Amino acid sequence: MHVARQPIYDRNGVVVADELLFRARATSSGADRSDSHATARVLVAAFTEFGLRDLSGGRDCFVNLTRDFLTGRLPLPFDGTQAVLEVLETTTVDDEVIAGVTALVEHGYTIALDDFVLGGGHEPLLPLASYVKIDLLHASEPEVRAAVAECRRHGHLRLVAERLETPDALRLAFTLGFELFQGDILGRPHVNSTVTLAPARLTRLRMLHALSADDVDMDEVVDLVGGDAALSLRLLRATNNAATGRARTVSSIRDTVVALGLNRIRQWVTLMLVADLTEADPEQLSGVLVRARFAQFLAGAVGLPGDVAYIGGLLSAIADLFDEPADRMLQGLPLDATLVDALTTGRGPLGDVLRTARAYMMPSAEMPPAGTLPAQTSVDTADMAMAYLSAIHSTNTTLAELTADV
Repeated sequence: MHVARQPIYDRNGVVVADELLFRARATSSGADRSDSHATARVLVAAFTEFGLRDLSGGRDCFVNLTRDFLTGRLPLPFDGTQAVLEVLETTTVDDEVIAGVTALVEHGYTIALDDFVLGGGHEPLLPLASYVKIDLLHASEPEVRAAVAECRRHGHLRLVAERLETPDALRLAFTLGFELFQGDILGRPHVNSTVTLAPARLTRLRMLHALSADDVDMDEVVDLVGGDAALSLRLLRATNNAATGRARTVSSIRDTVVALGLNRIRQWVTLMLVADLTEADPEQLSGVLVRARFAQFLAGAVGLPGDVAYIGGLLSAIADLFDEPADRMLQGLPLDATLVDALTTGRGPLGDVLRTARAYMMPSAEMPPAGTLPAQTSVDTADMAMAYLSAIHSTNTTLAELTADV
């Protein structure tokens, strides 16, 4: 995990803020400024891996936000005192975005418009913004002057001259009265790195499922958090960094869960899933959960424990997703011997169910021989199709609940 921090200066040359940028590697010179995954990683790193106060020394932090965050599709699990939220120039400003930004401002968040250009379509957000950033590298001087003139019609705005790379650009920014300045001529992005514990993918998926239940089991949530070292560490840090910024004392994982609350836990897990599963696109992640549900439904139809089949389907799909042999992936997991045998050899009634679910969703996979499969002898083709459709519906409902604006 790497976060680049570029300083923002006032007219006296004092660093008054920083922009946080995602870096895939410590040697990377560019940031992905348009991807929700990148934004999620910045937020996770800034508020849990590093601690915002350690990164910024108490200064404001500017963070790029994509449309998913602006409209509430992805949650912001911190309050408005801890960051300045940048609206990217690539964001199409429509009624949904205006409503989302309005709601953020009403909840105390500070908004900045990134790479503002007159006529670019972001003018409706000027009354809602506190900062406007203008690119002095790519915009012509007439474009810069026009943008400044428009912003000065709104007396509350502070202007940030960004991408300052030459003395001439810096002089122009001073002449035009910009309040803040950012660019390589003043200070290049500095990369902060930390070693991140590898997230437990299985625990995250189980947590997603547990938190989507109508009646969330607090004991189960505590157990799942406690079983994931990376998640536990992040949530412990979030206890201090989230919401109020005031330090809280906790003595157990349960204290942490209670301090943050189930809604806040749900927000963080959703955000971390986006950040941690960047290798898997939404369709792949959905496919994992559908396979698990499908196996659960098939098992129930033939009298096998559905919860065991769910975990089996989940593990089988994850192994396929990451192209990892099941026996290697299962090492160290406290699984029942029957489940391990079903996953590694495909034998037994449970193995047949898991192989059926896999073959149904992966036509290239080998279907168990007819007559040896309980699901084939007890579930006809139409019922199997209905089970598959039910699995899709259940998964979509789960994912929709967790991506809703809670």
